Amino acid sequence: MSFKDIIKNSVYESFGGGTNLSAWNVTLILAIACLIGIYIFMVYKLTSKSAFYSKDLNVTMAGLPLIIAAIMVAMQSNLLVSLGMVGALSIVRFRNAVKNPLDLLYLFWSVSAGIIVGVGLYVLAFVMCIVMTILLLVLDMVPNAKASDLLVLRGAAETMDYEKLEDVLHSGSRYHREKSRTIKNGEAELIVEIRTADKEKLLAGLKESGLFSQINCIAHDGESRI
Repeated sequence: MSFKDIIKNSVYESFGGGTNLSAWNVTLILAIACLIGIYIFMVYKLTSKSAFYSKDLNVTMAGLPLIIAAIMVAMQSNLLVSLGMVGALSIVRFRNAVKNPLDLLYLFWSVSAGIIVGVGLYVLAFVMCIVMTILLLVLDMVPNAKASDLLVLRGAAETMDYEKLEDVLHSGSRYHREKSRTIKNGEAELIVEIRTADKEKLLAGLKESGLFSQINCIAHDGESRI
């Protein structure tokens, strides 16, 4: 057999000559991909916040490693299948909105796990899952600073004593900053950002000052970067 015949045979095999993977190897790849998908399903269910948890999304992420591993096995079989897969996947468009940015991390985790298992790097896939789990658990334990509260104060503009207000805020809060001041139809409205350990004491001090006809303290569940 000449060198030219060898090249022709190799090209023919690459286009349609089948895969070198045995049935046992294919079964092993799909089984490991399935186990990793179940593992990602459990981790997401345990670590996801209840307000953002979606079982449909979780099932999708559990199935992604198996599907992508199967695609990788098929793409290793011959060149025609590879080109067909690339062409088919290039026209697929996903429009489902992701509610929580952390879901993107799990989606990429599922996709990358399927690719890694599909090429036979089982140890790397298991190590990645362990490291990702540890990283998520450690970062989840890092406490977030509570966001500041907002005071909405309304009172007569003529009798407003800003120096007295400053003294009350200084004595009753660790931090305060005026965000806006509006005067309309003889009434002054102030919005003040505050951080205090004793909210009741601060509100009592504002009430006793006699400066305001209405005192509102607004809190929210947001997180502060500080």
